[in-house]
Amino acid sequence: MSLNLQTAHSLCLLRLSAIGDVCHAVAMVQAIQRQYPDLKITWVIGKVEYQLLKHLPGVEFVIFDKSQGWRSYLNLRKALKGRRFDLLLHMQVALRATIASLAISAKVRLGFDRARAKEGQWLVTNRRVEPLATPHVLEGFMGFAKAVGVTDLQPKWEIPVPAADTEFARQLIPDGDKTLVICAAASKAERNWLPERYAQVADHALEKGYRVLLCGGPVPMERQLAEAILTHGDARIENQVGKTSLTQLLALLKQASIVLAPDTGPAHMAVTQGTPVIGLYAHSNPGRTGPYTCLDSVVSVYEQAIAQQHTGEVPWGTRAKGAHLMEMIQVTPVIAEFDRLVSGAG
Repeated sequence: MSLNLQTAHSLCLLRLSAIGDVCHAVAMVQAIQRQYPDLKITWVIGKVEYQLLKHLPGVEFVIFDKSQGWRSYLNLRKALKGRRFDLLLHMQVALRATIASLAISAKVRLGFDRARAKEGQWLVTNRRVEPLATPHVLEGFMGFAKAVGVTDLQPKWEIPVPAADTEFARQLIPDGDKTLVICAAASKAERNWLPERYAQVADHALEKGYRVLLCGGPVPMERQLAEAILTHGDARIENQVGKTSLTQLLALLKQASIVLAPDTGPAHMAVTQGTPVIGLYAHSNPGRTGPYTCLDSVVSVYEQAIAQQHTGEVPWGTRAKGAHLMEMIQVTPVIAEFDRLVSGAG
């Protein structure tokens, strides 16, 4: 049964993290905005994720900084003191989010269906979205828009980028430059592909007349992976790891011709910019977490990995475990996917 937002004035969205997930959530938010342009939307979001989305039109952000420990909950309560929303969209299944939701006062508290409402989420909501058996994360989020009466559920994104960041990206990748951007690092090292294999793909792209840029965050693991790729690859590979803000990275991903990445936030950022993505998957089901508009260009060994660890029917979203699963992804199919995208672009 759909909720009626025609008479609603305020909506609060609770989705704290992560980068890929908030990219999915943007499509849902903007679908709601298209149907209910006068609705006031407040988004409770993580500190890092806010840096990517802070220019989003028509959205008030309230930052939840988990690094503050228990004080983060008190600060959220203080920030929202005296406010009561017509509707809360509780879109994060995590104990941290369940506790945080107690600081949000709302008449209607919409969460996931009982099968997906883990970590106590079902205890703090009073309405549920309809069940979905095998949804992509984005489709699961769009279930919230559908539940409030949105009829146009086709994902579209408009994430504003400051003019200076767009200019930065165009200086680095001028319009029309054929460029492969490699965002090599996931949040966990076990989900990273081997540096020598990234290097082989990079060298192939260079031979095809493409520039190759390594992009990513400033954390030591990402820097070390980039250095390892450079050690194995052609000297013409350009290293931008740790040199961009999130909005600068978003602008670079828009300027790129093709993006190569494992299961990581920048893959989903690239999707929001309409850039083709080659996703590398071993631990998680790309049907659930892959780059949504580029699932046909994913190179995945997930099915083989999960078949080695489970027999019979496997619950949707089950992760394969192991520190070396990404080694199952060979270079040849990745290069073949790159060549297919290149020929399509030509």
